[in-house]
Amino acid sequence: MEIPTPDELAASSGARSSSLISLVLLLVSVGFAVGGQLMLKAAMDAIGRIGSAEVHAAGEYVGRALREPRLWGGLVLFGVSAAFWLVVLSRVPLSLAYPFVGISYVVVVLLARFVLHEPVPPLRWLGVVVVAIGIAIVGVSSRSLSGS
Repeated sequence: MEIPTPDELAASSGARSSSLISLVLLLVSVGFAVGGQLMLKAAMDAIGRIGSAEVHAAGEYVGRALREPRLWGGLVLFGVSAAFWLVVLSRVPLSLAYPFVGISYVVVVLLARFVLHEPVPPLRWLGVVVVAIGIAIVGVSSRSLSGS
């Protein structure tokens, strides 16, 4: 059995630290995207359905949208999410990072059901479970590639 040198230990520790930072940045990006989705949904609920009888003209609809602060808040959250995403992409292979975006699907469905009180049928729950399993598989594959 070979004992690692202090330099090898430091490099290994640095790689783990960098991986942890990348994971945190990825989760922050996903968190901002989820927040943006929820704010945009709240904005659209307040503005009204596109094409409904409540909004008679395109100009009226656009005016309502431009005056809705939750719409702007949701867009800002998406912009912040995109900024974090760019940092993630500079650090992590896309084939590893992008599947983690699926976490947003899982969280959005959970929040839609329990915060927005939207109905979620059993087949959709099954889809959420399949996505979660896929994310777990990608996470395990990243560990096997890095040797952790």
